[in-house]
Amino acid sequence: MITDFEKRVSAVMGTVTREQVRSAVRGVVEVPSPTGAERDLAEWIAARLHAGPVRSRVQAMDERQANAVAVLPGTSNGPSVLLYAPLDTFTTGDPAIDVPWASATMRADMEPKARVHGDLVQGLGAGNPKGHVACVLVALEALSASGLALPGDVVAGFGAGGMPSFAVEGLGTAGRADTGHGVGAAFLLERGFTTDHAVIAKPGWNVSHEEVGLVWLDVLVPGIHTYAGSRHRLPYRNAVALAGEVAGRLEAWLEKYADRHEHATMRPQGVVSSVRGGLEHLAASTPAQVRLRLDLRLTTRQSPAGVTREVREFVNGLGDELDAALRVEQVAAVPATRTDPRSLVVRSAVQAWEAVAGMRHVPITGNSGATDANVLRMRGVPTARVGMPKVTAGLDGEPVDFTLGMNLVDLAEARRLVEVLVRTVLSISAAGQAERRGGLR
Repeated sequence: MITDFEKRVSAVMGTVTREQVRSAVRGVVEVPSPTGAERDLAEWIAARLHAGPVRSRVQAMDERQANAVAVLPGTSNGPSVLLYAPLDTFTTGDPAIDVPWASATMRADMEPKARVHGDLVQGLGAGNPKGHVACVLVALEALSASGLALPGDVVAGFGAGGMPSFAVEGLGTAGRADTGHGVGAAFLLERGFTTDHAVIAKPGWNVSHEEVGLVWLDVLVPGIHTYAGSRHRLPYRNAVALAGEVAGRLEAWLEKYADRHEHATMRPQGVVSSVRGGLEHLAASTPAQVRLRLDLRLTTRQSPAGVTREVREFVNGLGDELDAALRVEQVAAVPATRTDPRSLVVRSAVQAWEAVAGMRHVPITGNSGATDANVLRMRGVPTARVGMPKVTAGLDGEPVDFTLGMNLVDLAEARRLVEVLVRTVLSISAAGQAERRGGLR
């Protein structure tokens, strides 16, 4: 016997077509949205969603950066739900910025152009985040098209600045520094769209109730600014060579850092991500300083300040060993966060996932990815994270590296995620109606 709940799910999912999902994916992929310059995509989404009972708007942060937000109004002031996905891509789509740092050449999958091959769509950000953006978009369209009465508002939020990124020169509004690290999610909630519950759509065929935070640190390596022609006549210590030694020691230390701090579903990783130093126009000189930048992830048992002290203690000892006055400076931080797994949104998302997956949900462990879920939770909204699995083979069967994994999506998996989102919303709505009936007694 089909339950009333399953009938409601069928009524919503019956409106979802393959072409609808594909057009949503193609549409969002083909509008470039690097961090700091997501406004064009926000406008495209708002225009598509502004139909029927749904009211959408562009939430501008400046002339280049904006969120998109759409609301399907509830009928009886019940619990509200935010379905959220960030808009910005990990790489920019501009070869002048991406090459050779992200790839030796500009690959087809790194371009904001959708290529469709059966159920696979390839293009910049097609898997992360834009395939997930498309799923949130389609889920709201389906809920609206079904005509079902929902007791509380369903908000679809599409946030700018979701990537762990500082401002990139040549992108976004000149002079504005706070363009990444979840600024769009914070702005969305601050300016009128805080809800009772939230579900963020990001990669991983699983439901997560907690995730790591991050702290960015600069290790400053000193040297002597001098001239190549005088190396044999003047005091000499090359900060570039010393930085290489420091970087190697840090990388070895970071391997053990994860072992020390693994907790619950989190295994925090760390990397030496970049090096900066020297005058490129003056190769005849050595620099007085080289900067190494680190990204360290942290669990809910750690704090950014505590991680900074831990790294500083190691670096100070290393400096003594190398007879170098090494310094550590914190440059960015987002705490780790957790939602109680017994909360309504997590229980609803797990039940939804199990119904779609056809199996018991077991949390994935060893996680070290951070998302805007941290920002949503820090703003007081219980949040669950759910997403699609990464595609395992490219359009021509080629193996999938990190970059290609970001830039591929499977439309069949996208439809499954839409159903998980729909079921989660309907489950929260049903719980809200039950609470209201109990209160009226």
